[in-house]
Amino acid sequence: MSVASVSRVVNGHTNVTPETRQRIAEVIDRLHYVPHPTARSLITKRTHVIGVLLPDLYDAFFSELIRGIDVEARQQGFHLLLSCSHGDTGEMAAAIRAMHGRVEGLLLLAPQLDSAELGELGATVPTVFMNSRVDDRVSSLAIDNYGGARAMVRHLASRGHRTIAHVAGPIDNFDSHERERGYRDELVTSLPAARPLVIRGDFTEASGYAAGRTLAAATPRPAAVFAANDMAALGCLAAFRAMSLEVPRDIAVAGFDDIPIAAYVRPALTTMRIPIVELGRGAVMELANAIAHRATRPVTTMFHPELVVRESCGSSSQAPLRTRKPASDGGHDGHEPRSSSSVRTTRPRPSRRAKRASR
Repeated sequence: MSVASVSRVVNGHTNVTPETRQRIAEVIDRLHYVPHPTARSLITKRTHVIGVLLPDLYDAFFSELIRGIDVEARQQGFHLLLSCSHGDTGEMAAAIRAMHGRVEGLLLLAPQLDSAELGELGATVPTVFMNSRVDDRVSSLAIDNYGGARAMVRHLASRGHRTIAHVAGPIDNFDSHERERGYRDELVTSLPAARPLVIRGDFTEASGYAAGRTLAAATPRPAAVFAANDMAALGCLAAFRAMSLEVPRDIAVAGFDDIPIAAYVRPALTTMRIPIVELGRGAVMELANAIAHRATRPVTTMFHPELVVRESCGSSSQAPLRTRKPASDGGHDGHEPRSSSSVRTTRPRPSRRAKRASR
């Protein structure tokens, strides 16, 4: 019985006689033989593993993103090797080196880095970046954070809120930077008499809670708060409740991401919906294509957030403000830009998580 015959049976080839196949199957069963994946990869040059490197694993955004990545990876025949950089460039470079030889491709989410820094990390396999500060020399899937933030501020202004505060994310984070930039630019357009009020946070409930207490005690208190993500917005809601403020009667609150819990808190949270699961799935599909066709040209895909209106944004006692989008941005009076976001008023919707027996 030759090594070649055993290999053909193990790999499912048909050019082996039924008698030989039966004998080999009996030996495999008796010895409890399992093919060694590393040894096989030396011959096939395939590991069927992709590396996923994220800045953090905390909060519902990353949970939903990993779920989308995992679902599509299984459909594409890949397993995942997951690591977290905690926002540290050195940790990210070390993780990439550790994955060398183990993965066929990499998915990277590095919102604190730019293209030059990412290029220095030394990835030697097909790589797709998710929502990172990159140029068109690499494949990437991005979120229109800037356009989404402008759409939210424009919506709050259209509800009659004349003073809008912003709970920003980390100062070195690309998402945070773009959302704050959108907030500031739209204030100039929709509320030219208003001054920006930015409180720095870190995308966590705790930072949102601290910012909420600060804003609740401010004199005068802003009419609305736009938090850079839903986790910070939930922290604001808790702070306002603790300080006996009613949302949206006393102060309106809005977030960004539309994590599953956003529809179920009370009041339900107005937010900018990002298709988080689809972002993960799309990144895997693009990476699988890059692995199969090494010469594929880089592709950039943009995801445009969708405004989801729920109870938390309310409206002030003042008349709604009719906003005008600058002509250079393709806008039109009183509506969100069709190219960057759409408006949808929803009731709380069952999330996939809720549908799976309250997993």
